[in-house]
Amino acid sequence: MDLVQVFADLDTRPWATLEHAYGSAADVPDALRALASEDEEEAAAALSELYGSILHQGSVYEASAAAVPYLAGLAAAGVLADELLVFLGGVAESEGVYDGTPPGDCQAAVVAQLPLILPLIDADDSGVRQAAVWAAACAGAARPVLPVLLRRWEQERDPVVRAELLAGIVRLDGAVTPGTSGAAALATAALDAAEPAELRIAAVLGCLDLELPWTGTHHEAMLSLLPADELVTGRFDLERMEPLQWVVDALLHRETSADREAAFALLDAALRSGDAAVVAEALWAAEQACVFSRSAPARLAAPVTALLDEPASALSAIGVLTKLGAHAAPAAPALTALASGADGLADHALQALVGVDPEGAAPLLARDLPERPRALGAAVGFPGGRSPVSFPYHPELLAAVRARLTAPDLDGNEPIHLARLLSCWGERAAPAFPEVAALLGKFPVFVPRAMAAVCPARAVGPLGEAAVSGPEEGRFAAARALHGLTGDPEPLLTVLTAELAAEDTYRIRDAAGATAELGEAAAVLLPHLRAALGKDDERRTTPRMDADLEIALALWRLTGDPDDALPVIAGVLAATAADWMRWTVVRAARAAALLGPAAAALRPALERGLEQPDQTPSMALALLATVPATQNRTRLADLVLTSAEDDADPMGAVEALAALGPEQLSEAHFHRLTALAERDRRVWITGIEPELTRADARFQEAARALLRTTREAAKD
Repeated sequence: MDLVQVFADLDTRPWATLEHAYGSAADVPDALRALASEDEEEAAAALSELYGSILHQGSVYEASAAAVPYLAGLAAAGVLADELLVFLGGVAESEGVYDGTPPGDCQAAVVAQLPLILPLIDADDSGVRQAAVWAAACAGAARPVLPVLLRRWEQERDPVVRAELLAGIVRLDGAVTPGTSGAAALATAALDAAEPAELRIAAVLGCLDLELPWTGTHHEAMLSLLPADELVTGRFDLERMEPLQWVVDALLHRETSADREAAFALLDAALRSGDAAVVAEALWAAEQACVFSRSAPARLAAPVTALLDEPASALSAIGVLTKLGAHAAPAAPALTALASGADGLADHALQALVGVDPEGAAPLLARDLPERPRALGAAVGFPGGRSPVSFPYHPELLAAVRARLTAPDLDGNEPIHLARLLSCWGERAAPAFPEVAALLGKFPVFVPRAMAAVCPARAVGPLGEAAVSGPEEGRFAAARALHGLTGDPEPLLTVLTAELAAEDTYRIRDAAGATAELGEAAAVLLPHLRAALGKDDERRTTPRMDADLEIALALWRLTGDPDDALPVIAGVLAATAADWMRWTVVRAARAAALLGPAAAALRPALERGLEQPDQTPSMALALLATVPATQNRTRLADLVLTSAEDDADPMGAVEALAALGPEQLSEAHFHRLTALAERDRRVWITGIEPELTRADARFQEAARALLRTTREAAKD
C-alpha cells in the first residue's frame, strides 16, 4: 500500500466537525501526514500530538475512530509500523469514552482494519510482529484473530513475541466456544522452568486471567521469576508493569480465604528472600495489599518490620509500616533507633513512629525539628484532613517550635504545621505567643487561629488591628479569630462585606459560609450576598457553583425564605452530566436536604441524580428530607447499598441508610451491609494516602453501629 492510496480520501472527511481531547479535530489530517515525514523529529512530534489529542491519557473520541484507517494504512506501508500498531491497540482497548462516541466504535474501527494488521503478525521484524499481535488481540475479534495467533504460536521463537502471543490468546479465549483455543493448556505448559522467563511470567499472569486455581506450581514459578519487573519492560500492557503486585492484587480480588493466604504467602516468601531487588518489588506489592485488604496488615507486619534492619530495604519498609495502623506497634523500638540517627532515613522513621508511638516521637522531633519535615507533617496531619490534630504536648518540643518560628528560612508548609501544632496545644503553648504574633504580618492567613488558641487575652489587640489594617489576604482570618474570642460581630461584618465583593470565588465561598454562621447579626449583609451571586453570563465553573451554593444557604438561613436558594440549587443539580462537577452536585443535594420540604420542587432533579452512584446517597438524603411521604424506601436502600458496593460513596450510603431507619432494612439489605462491613476488601473512599485505610476504618465503625441498631430494632 503506497501513501497516495493511504491518504486518498483524507481531505474528504469532515474533520472540523469531529472532536478530540482539545476540541475540533481539524488538525488531525496534518498530523497524520506528518507521521510519514522523512524528518524523524517531525514524525515523532506528530505521533506525540496524536497521543495527546485522539488517545489522550487512554481516552478516545469520535476523531479517534475516524483516524484508524489511516493509521493502519501507514503501518501496513511500513511507516512507523510498530509504533502505530501499538497506538491502534490502545485505541481498540480503551474504555475511556467521554464525548458521546458510541461505546465500541473505536474498537470496531480497528476490527475493520484487521486485513491490514493480521499480515504484519508474520513480519520479519520482531518488534512489528509483537505490536501486530497486541493490536489484533486488543481488537477483540476472536474468530478472525485467534487462528492467526495460534498458527504463529507454533512458529514463533522470540521470547517477548511468544509472551505477547500467549497474552493475546488468553485475552481472546472464551470469546468463541469456551476452551476451543486451549489457552489454559498453553499457559500451564509455559510455566515449565525450561521456558524463557519472559514467557513464564506471561504464563503466570495468563493463568490468573483464566481464573485457574492458584497452586504450588504457580507459587514456585512466581518466586523463581523474581525480580520480575524487567521481564515485562518490553510488553505493551501498562497495567502489568509490576507483575508481583498485579499477581497479589488478582489473588486478593478473588476474595477467598485460600487465595488471600496464597497472596500473603507469596509476599511473605519474597519479603524474606534476602535479595534486595526481590524485596523492593515485594514491599511495593505489600503496600498495595494493605491498601486493598483489611487482613493484610496483621499478616505482613512481621516480615516488613524485620526489614528495618536491612539498610537497602528500610526506607521502603517504613512506607509500608505507615499503612499497618496498630499492627505496626511492634516496630516502635526499631523505628526509634532509626529515628535517632542523623541520616536521611531518620525523618522517614520518625514519621512512622509518630503514628505508632507519638509520646516517644515527641522528644525526637524536638531534638532536630528543622530536619524533620515529614515527621512534623505527620504530627499535625494533612491540613485539609478530617482527623483533628492531637499530638502530645512536650516542653522540649515547644522550645524547638519557638526557635523555628524565629528562623529566617521559615517557609513552605513548615509555618503552617507549626501553627497547627500550637493550636492543638492551646494555652499550654502560651510562652510561644510572642514568636507567633511576630509572624502575623508574614503569614496572615493561618497565624491568627494559633494566636487566639495559645493566648486569647493577648491576641485580641493584634487581631483587631490585623482585621482592619493588616495584609488584605489575612483580614478575614484575623476577624474570624477575633470574633471567636470576643463575640463582637462588627469587625467580622466589615471584613465580610469586602470579601463578598472579591473577584476570587474561593474567598466569596468562605465568606458566605462565615456569614451564615453569624446568624441574625449578619442580616445587614443580605444585599451583599445577593450581589455576590454569579451572573447569568458568567462561566459555570465548580468554584463558582460552590460559592453560589454557600451564598444560597446563607440567604436561606438568614431569611428563612427558600426563594433565593432554590434557583441556585436547581442550577447546580442540572450539571449532573458533567463528570468533573459531580461533587459540587452532591453538595447541591445536601443543600436541598437542609431546606427540607421547601425544596420539594427539586424532586425530579433529585430523582435523576439517584442513577449516578456517587450521587445516590446524597440524592436519597435530599429526597427523604424534601418529599419523604412519596419515597419507596426499599428502592432507596437498594440504590444506596449499590453505591457503597461500587465504592462510589460508602460513607454517604451509611448515612442514608441511617436516615431511612433501621426498620426499613430488609434481611437482604442487612446481609449486604454486613458484607461491606466484614469482608476483607476495604471500601474505597476518596482521599489522600494514608487516609484511605483510616477512612475504611471509619466506614467499618459506622456500618457496624448501624447494624447493631438494626438488630436491636428487630428484637423490639
